Amino acid sequence: MTEAAQVQTIDTGWRTATVVSIKSENPTAKTFRLQLPDPFGHLAGQHCVIRLTAPDGYTAVRSYSVASPPEDSPEIELTIELLVGGEVSEFLHQEVMVGDVLEVRGPIGGWFIWRGDLPAVLIGGGSGVVPLMAMLRLARRNGRADLLRLLVSVRKPDDLYYPDELPGPQTTVIYTEESPPHTSRPTGLINSRDIPVLPNSGLVYICGSERFAEAAADLVIGSGVAANRLRIEKFGPSG
Repeated sequence: MTEAAQVQTIDTGWRTATVVSIKSENPTAKTFRLQLPDPFGHLAGQHCVIRLTAPDGYTAVRSYSVASPPEDSPEIELTIELLVGGEVSEFLHQEVMVGDVLEVRGPIGGWFIWRGDLPAVLIGGGSGVVPLMAMLRLARRNGRADLLRLLVSVRKPDDLYYPDELPGPQTTVIYTEESPPHTSRPTGLINSRDIPVLPNSGLVYICGSERFAEAAADLVIGSGVAANRLRIEKFGPSG
């Protein structure tokens, strides 16, 4: 039995959630804080599904990673990127207001999770930082930020998620097209020199587009990390 099979995916069915706050993270991403009837009970790295239902009965569903750390609270945060032509992300960004009610199902996922007890290297591209942020927040809250090293790749400073919270001794941001002043690393894609050293007992979590995730995985394996120590989550352009 594989490790993935040993971890049971949790799914409690559809629940209603009230939007209690909306915060802009960058020009194309917003964080929606949702209040559910009871604690969500998720693990860092899991995701949930949002369902929208039109008056004529048409439904659209999309999966979004949970950005908030596990806690005994009925509130969770979802950071959602606006995708042009994405029927769900456009509705959430342009129509949803504080006080609105959404349908939520989850938490979902048993492979891409971090319980806060093992060293880990986290590598995220663009919006792929969202589930990794849940891990970083958990580590910082528990006083174990020393367990993590987070590497984030974005095109330019305006694309960075959580710009006020993400920086710290555990994090490195790589800019591929435009960097802020006084940045020592030249712009460019991540390379083997950027990959943090992984302790023998640790895991590597990679999240981003298919192209980014595959390139990052090749770099990690090329650095000597066994493939079975990688946890990879890819996303496509659906919105």
